[in-house]
Amino acid sequence: MSSFPKLTIVAVGKVKKGWVRDGIAMYQKRLPEVAIVELKDSNPTKEGEQILGRLKPNDRPIALTEDGKTFDSVAFANWLARAESNRLVFAIGSAEGISPAVRDAAEMRLSLSPMTFPHEVARLLLFEQLYRAKNILQGGSYHN
Repeated sequence: MSSFPKLTIVAVGKVKKGWVRDGIAMYQKRLPEVAIVELKDSNPTKEGEQILGRLKPNDRPIALTEDGKTFDSVAFANWLARAESNRLVFAIGSAEGISPAVRDAAEMRLSLSPMTFPHEVARLLLFEQLYRAKNILQGGSYHN
């Protein structure tokens, strides 16, 4: 069984859609290793400052953006398993997208899909893929 790193998701804005909130809550129960920090939305510059201000010196920021690196689920799980630290911080911007400052500071840009999703849905999709990755690494049947 491979270890699953402790992760943080820093997300701008509140999740307003009930069905998205319910989905995220379900995955949060299944993924106690994942902390979520919700920041107030304002404008991309201020949001970027908030995100970057939360990073600790050894954090490894990963910016979610539609033009980032794509993985299939198994490759994503393997990438997580090889993470050099438990300091991965996934940053999800607001409806206006991720701040250019966060994009530039990110160790990696990650795309969940070449399609663009509302930031609330991106948060749910990231949680689902993290849960799927954990299941793959533990040899579970969720992915099959």
